[in-house]
Amino acid sequence: MSSTFGKVLTITTFGESHGPAVGVILDGCPPGIPLDAESIQRDLDRRRPGQSAVTTQRKEPDKVEVLSGVFEGVTTGATIALVVRSVDARPQDYANLKDLFRPGHADYTYWKKYGVRDYRGSGRSSGRETVGRVAAGAVARRILEKEGAGVQAYTVQVGDLVAKERDLEFAEQNAVRAPDRKAAVEMEQAILKAREAGDSLGGVIEILASGIPAGLGDPVMDKLDASLAWGLMSIGAVKGFEVGEGFAAARAAQGDQPPQRVAGLR
Repeated sequence: MSSTFGKVLTITTFGESHGPAVGVILDGCPPGIPLDAESIQRDLDRRRPGQSAVTTQRKEPDKVEVLSGVFEGVTTGATIALVVRSVDARPQDYANLKDLFRPGHADYTYWKKYGVRDYRGSGRSSGRETVGRVAAGAVARRILEKEGAGVQAYTVQVGDLVAKERDLEFAEQNAVRAPDRKAAVEMEQAILKAREAGDSLGGVIEILASGIPAGLGDPVMDKLDASLAWGLMSIGAVKGFEVGEGFAAARAAQGDQPPQRVAGLR
């Protein structure tokens, strides 16, 4: 079962949804990068469940432990190991699903492929696997900052509600991480309404990468777009990926002007 992504900087996530811990191993991080647990914790706190009514209500502090690869506040060039212990793991809550395959949770395909099924909250296919990705991303953020590059993600659509503004500072100040003050309120209300009805809503996330040097990736199989799609599409909840105008380009007639918005990844 592959759990590794990357070539120069590789990350390998580990752990199950209701196991004792989740985390990530990083190889290839250059030495001398300023890094401490607090800087990683800031990104994990943005992901942490139970922060508002629009997220999962599982109560996890998601406190990171840096086990290796950092000394006196800088990376050493050695393998970095990051672990997050689970304190609200309740595998017993899933006992009634032991013999019940759930649609959309990869239960049946896992069982057919491996002959073993972890029914505790979807095991490795759970969204909790992304804890390791976020922790690794915090390290990557420090590397990018040294090169003058940065990445920010924000919500531009929930259900039929679409953000028309791009106030990126405001995106960090609301529960749904939307860059539009009016849309953020409407999105939150729509999510709460769906929850009350026992339902959920999908959405669209836009990612803006700035200060990126030219020449990343290779011309054919390892082009940058392909690598980005590989990483993002491996997240369980992601079902579509586009760069720039993406899918909208297929609907545009020749000579049409694309909609005015921040160029980025969606």
